[in-house]
Amino acid sequence: MKTSPPVLQSLLSGSTPELGPGPRPGIEPSSAVNRRVDEAAQTLGLTPRQRELVRALVLLWHDQFDASHHIVQDLEDTDGSYIHAILHRREPDASNAKYWFRRVGAHSCFAELAAQAAPLLRQARPARVTAIAQGDSWNPNAFVDACEAAHDDAPTSELLRRVQAIEFALLLAAVRGE
Repeated sequence: MKTSPPVLQSLLSGSTPELGPGPRPGIEPSSAVNRRVDEAAQTLGLTPRQRELVRALVLLWHDQFDASHHIVQDLEDTDGSYIHAILHRREPDASNAKYWFRRVGAHSCFAELAAQAAPLLRQARPARVTAIAQGDSWNPNAFVDACEAAHDDAPTSELLRRVQAIEFALLLAAVRGE
């Protein structure tokens, strides 16, 4: 299992993000996120690109959509496109999220995400949610659809939020090249 150093994992603090835009209690302001990301980047020797990807992802975790979007709109590589897709999924703007997931292609963390998410998703009702992850196959568009449909279903929404937290953690590790 891919994991990031504790200093990076600690950036994903507070409660698990909503599937939608939030905001939720306990998020950090952009200034605090930026300071903590800069400290972590220096401690870990992140490249400038890695630092900005981490910054965009952590800002998004803390419901700082505009600040995150400002960064990822200029990072059109696979990782930047993935963060961009999550941002639009959470807005919610499903068609734009799917556009960015098409640009992602098959991300390096999809197999691990499918493996970690599948046991959780098997608990879901409706059963169609289980199609998001099967074996080592992750279907990001099915996840977008499930997130969009879950707004009136608290148990499914909570389950999908847990999967989303796994996604953030794995993407954080992937950004660092782990």
